[in-house]
Amino acid sequence: MGALFPFLLLHAGLATFVASQRSFGIDYAHDCFLKDGKPFRYISGSIHYSRVPRYYWKDRLLKMKMAGLDAIQTYVPWNFHEPEAGVYIFSGDRDLEYFLELAEEIGLLVILRAGPYICAEWDMGGLPAWLLEKESIVLRSSDPDYLAAVDRWMGVLLPKMKNHLYHNGGPIIMVQVENEYGSYFTCDYDYLRYLHNLFQHHLGDEVVLFTTDGAVKTFLRCGTLQGLYATVDFGPGSNITAAFLNQRHSEPKGPLVNSEFYTGWLDHWGGRHTTVPASLVAKSLSNILAHGASINMYMFIGGTNFGYWNGANMPYAAQPTSYDYDAPLSEAGDLTEKYFAIREVIGMYKELPKGPIPPTTPKFAYGEVALEKVGTVRNLLNDLSPSGPVKSTYPLTFVQLKQYFGFVLYRTKLPRNCTENTTLLPLFDGIHDRAYVSVNGVSQGVLSRSHVLKLNITGKAGAYLDLLVENTGRVNYGRFNNDFKGLVSNITLGEEILTDWEMYPLDIDKAVSQGLHNETGGDISSYEEPSFYTGSFSIPSGIPDLPQDTYVQFPGWTKGQIWINGFNLGRYWPAVGPQATLFVPSNFLVSSSPNNITVLELEGSPCGTQKCLIEFVDRPNINASLHYESDFKKLFSRDFV
Repeated sequence: MGALFPFLLLHAGLATFVASQRSFGIDYAHDCFLKDGKPFRYISGSIHYSRVPRYYWKDRLLKMKMAGLDAIQTYVPWNFHEPEAGVYIFSGDRDLEYFLELAEEIGLLVILRAGPYICAEWDMGGLPAWLLEKESIVLRSSDPDYLAAVDRWMGVLLPKMKNHLYHNGGPIIMVQVENEYGSYFTCDYDYLRYLHNLFQHHLGDEVVLFTTDGAVKTFLRCGTLQGLYATVDFGPGSNITAAFLNQRHSEPKGPLVNSEFYTGWLDHWGGRHTTVPASLVAKSLSNILAHGASINMYMFIGGTNFGYWNGANMPYAAQPTSYDYDAPLSEAGDLTEKYFAIREVIGMYKELPKGPIPPTTPKFAYGEVALEKVGTVRNLLNDLSPSGPVKSTYPLTFVQLKQYFGFVLYRTKLPRNCTENTTLLPLFDGIHDRAYVSVNGVSQGVLSRSHVLKLNITGKAGAYLDLLVENTGRVNYGRFNNDFKGLVSNITLGEEILTDWEMYPLDIDKAVSQGLHNETGGDISSYEEPSFYTGSFSIPSGIPDLPQDTYVQFPGWTKGQIWINGFNLGRYWPAVGPQATLFVPSNFLVSSSPNNITVLELEGSPCGTQKCLIEFVDRPNINASLHYESDFKKLFSRDFV
């Protein structure tokens, strides 16, 4: 140990010296970034580690590096790491520090978008739903309760990030404070000043802190603050000169930066799958680089909204499970025409890295998997809600029940005979977001936020009226981030307000992992009632390199959720599209034993009239709604409200 100790001291001293030679900053006199004292322009791409399994992080990052990127940009979703107040998760697919270390190892710089709000088409824009336990809270403002929660969270996150800053030997060159704040109604400069001071307190004075907003003066007015470098975002086909002139209105000197150059766009259930021509993206990219600007391509790979993580926009429309985004790398990390078009453009402005590009991962069609019905949600309540119901005179919201995602079964009794059709009406559009309605197990229809606002039902006095309410994703953009879920108002039957509710928060993920038990005997009449189906399949033997990635499709099914080996893969809704298949990464599958499938069908399975199966195929179909036409004027508008 005596001989080793001086060596360790020397090594530590050398590391400190090397780190001290690293610097990243802004040269206002020459309108550029300085990296290690030399002028620097970055070409970056967005990847969300929360949308890509850890198993595939290295593959995706290598492909980004080989496209010629200098840097990556990633969001930190607060609710992904603090799902309950004071409960922090930074392991497995949430291991942000490992992700940063991989980027450093591969030779990619990192632009960290730390929040606390991120948008990102992510549930509630990354803000945790438990913030809404104070119903009057004003999010993204200097509301003391909100700031206290932000202070606690950043006190956990930012010290972890400090060691990964560029001047400390890590890959992070810049850190974004908030996100597109100029588009939010509060316009609270005290809030931005608070964040500025908070970030500097934890990260120090050397790090470059920045903001980004749409390239419109009105957005930049409320989104920028002295001490935070103001950047803009805009998509292909925009007037590049005008966009950067608007940045110059906020930042007369310094580098030109487009922090979100849109390579594609987002989808909504029931809408079109948006595509943007590779030629248009390549042409606009070249023009921006010709201006000498730094650029981040949003997205370079979109990935997947696994589980319940998708967001929604207003007027209320939820985003699908796929976040493919028509990006240069597909949802599954496949190399696309757009990837090579972008790489060719980048090669005109800098030297491309030498070596092979990692290939597209192979896909395998495992074929049909027969399913059998396990039981209805109603009959499996003991498994799904083992603690039993919460009772209240009037319905409680998800947050009041501390059920932040998924489903709650609301139950009451019909107070009188409804032999004729009687109107069931949630007041003030009070279903957030879909309610599957039944009376004594007989389906009555679906109530849907902003779309189906009332139903006619029948039943006898004393019959159970059940509303299985689904949270289909919280609003991620605009003034309606405080998106309460469940029955958010009273419900009337005819002229009478319904009371005496029992509410069952459903822990489906836990029940699925423990195994559901058949309790119903397969009543055909309940194939329209929300029900669970299970099956399994084995990976073929004798074929090398299996398991491989695959896609699952749902012939004859309507809408629901699917779990594979206990992992919540996401929502399916082929009845409205545009997404008809769900991506299944190979790391969710096993070769050593059968792969277990659980499906929750909410509206109507094919099992009563045709084959009861799902199918694993080797090609995606996220463009099933072919009758929609792209509207480029609307395509890149951030003004959803």
